Amino acid sequence: MFDLGFSEIVVIAIVLLVVVGPERLPGVARTAGHLLGRFHRYVAEVKADIQREIQVDELKKLREHAQTLDRTLRAEVGEIQTDMREALTFAETAPAPDDAGHLPPGSQREAAPETPSPPATPMDET
Repeated sequence: MFDLGFSEIVVIAIVLLVVVGPERLPGVARTAGHLLGRFHRYVAEVKADIQREIQVDELKKLREHAQTLDRTLRAEVGEIQTDMREALTFAETAPAPDDAGHLPPGSQREAAPETPSPPATPMDET
C-alpha cells in the first residue's frame, strides 16, 4: 500500500517510541490497528459495492439483448406462420389431380413460385 521497507518501519517505530513514550505506545498501536482494520473493511465494502454495480449493469445489458433477440425471433416465427398458412390455404383450394396425375379440364393450378436452391458446395474430404 505505502511501499515501506524494513529500515523505514524501524525508524518510524523509534520516532513513535520517543514521541509517545513507552507507557502509551501499546495503546496507540492498538488504536492504530483498529483504525487500519476499519479502513481495510471500508475499502473492501466499497470494492464489493462497485463490483455489484458493474454486475447489475452487465445484467441490464444482457436483459436488453435477450429482449431484442426475443422480438426478432417472434417476428420471424410470425412470418413463417403466415407463409405456412398461405401454403396450406393454397393446397386446400387447389383442384386435386386424378389417378393419372392430370388436372381436371378447365382448371389450372397456379404455379407456386420456385425458390432457388442454394448453390452446391464441394464437401471437404478429411
